[in-house]
Amino acid sequence: MTAAPPPLPFFPTRPLAGGMDTNAPPVRDRDGVGFRRGDVGTHSSRTLMLAELSALLDVVPAKASEDEIASAVRQGNCLGKSTASTRRLTHQRLTELYALDPRVPIYRVLRRLWELEPSARPLLALLVAIARDPLLAASAAAVVPLSVGSEFARGPTKEAIRSVTGERLSDAILDKVVRNTASSWTQSGHLAGRTIKVRQKVVATPATTALALYLAYSAGFRGQQIVAGAWTKLLDADASTLRHLALDAKRAGIIDVRMAGDIFDTSFDRLDPGVPASTSSPHEGVA
Repeated sequence: MTAAPPPLPFFPTRPLAGGMDTNAPPVRDRDGVGFRRGDVGTHSSRTLMLAELSALLDVVPAKASEDEIASAVRQGNCLGKSTASTRRLTHQRLTELYALDPRVPIYRVLRRLWELEPSARPLLALLVAIARDPLLAASAAAVVPLSVGSEFARGPTKEAIRSVTGERLSDAILDKVVRNTASSWTQSGHLAGRTIKVRQKVVATPATTALALYLAYSAGFRGQQIVAGAWTKLLDADASTLRHLALDAKRAGIIDVRMAGDIFDTSFDRLDPGVPASTSSPHEGVA
């Protein structure tokens, strides 16, 4: 048996009228963190691209500029693609998913946590990709609520994605998006199997908790909502575990957090190292 997706999208993918909706979290990104919105996404043609991202971040320095990263992929062929057009398209899709620009906060945070906790990289990539791909975000409604061991069903996933895209995508394209998102959830560890995929439990860590809290805060959550919203549900951890992991992240010097009764205050000044001196002027707006 599979769990039916909730009636509303797991993540909102468009700005909400008036900035508030009691049934869904607000989407703001007032500081240009790096969210991407709309009804189009990379998963119409690609997956999480975890292998390509890992290979790229292994060879480009953390402070490499947007142009230096582009050159490494397009001219240096650090990903071993056979043609110039494939190199160009691969760089484009990776940029859509991960920004690949140290002027964009979400990429800076990803790079810092990527180096601090290698075992967490699949979940870190998923969190950032969901912030930047509305199609992948929409598919969460059909994956995250599944109980461990339940079979992944394509039908509910297709409908969850259709709730975002409307009639814009044909059934054939929607089927491709379902296949691509299923692959991405497998890369992140939420699903396992080839022909038949089943839900697995992922393991939250201090780094993934810090990133989920950061994204929740950037999306407009505050206080207790930060640990009870859609972003932290991606980590398959209960509130108590998340609180302990947040304290571990604080001890590691990643974030600041204060808990007292119902109070849950967070600060992310230590998480984002800021724009490297080697880059141009700070990025403004959403990538």
